[in-house]
Amino acid sequence: MEKINFVKDGVLRLPPGFRFHPTDEELVVQYLKRKVHSFPLPASIIPEVDVCKHDPWELPGDCVQERFFFSTKEVKYPNGNRSNRATLSGYWKATGLDKQIVTLKNNQVVGMKKTLVFYRGKPPNGSRTDWIMHEYRLATPQPKNPTQGMENWVICRIFLKKRGNNVNKIDEETIAIVSDHKPVESNPVFYDFMAASKKGTDLNLKPVSSSSGSSGITDDACSCNEHEENSSNLDDVSNLRKI
Repeated sequence: MEKINFVKDGVLRLPPGFRFHPTDEELVVQYLKRKVHSFPLPASIIPEVDVCKHDPWELPGDCVQERFFFSTKEVKYPNGNRSNRATLSGYWKATGLDKQIVTLKNNQVVGMKKTLVFYRGKPPNGSRTDWIMHEYRLATPQPKNPTQGMENWVICRIFLKKRGNNVNKIDEETIAIVSDHKPVESNPVFYDFMAASKKGTDLNLKPVSSSSGSSGITDDACSCNEHEENSSNLDDVSNLRKI
């Protein structure tokens, strides 16, 4: 049975409802390893493109979605191992450490993944962009002699980093956490004096707890009432003496 080629004019074209989301292990074992050893691929789904000959936004395919390409590594110096990753408008710069790709079955290291970021301009004064590339290579060094039938292939996964509501959400959560730990004394307290005057209450009076069985009248108010009663009794006594 003849295999269907899903790549047309360097662009991946899948039927409706189909998606290509391989794992790191599948990319290395099922595609890259077979490509290096010239074995039949599971499907003709990854195009061959020299990634460093194009800027990331000019590569074939939809820029919004992640794209996969077979590419060959170009050595920067004849006697060195550094790759030439310069493009027309900038360059790809490696960041972080390479990650090992291991199989789930026996934890065997089958490949390595390098993360790169695209910079506009020329090094070392380039400006960082949101274009990211994951470069997959085999764990065992590939022979440099092309007569052995093995080329220095890699798989490049290129996508545009999304910046959205996650940053704003984190900022809002951080503000909420910080506000919860503010001291109580720093928060101003406002009293509605107009409402208090209408009700005839005094804000300076201390409320009495309901457990004491009182009617809500303060001790200061009771002392004022006793003082008024004593003064009225004295007035009555003075009136009797005048009579």
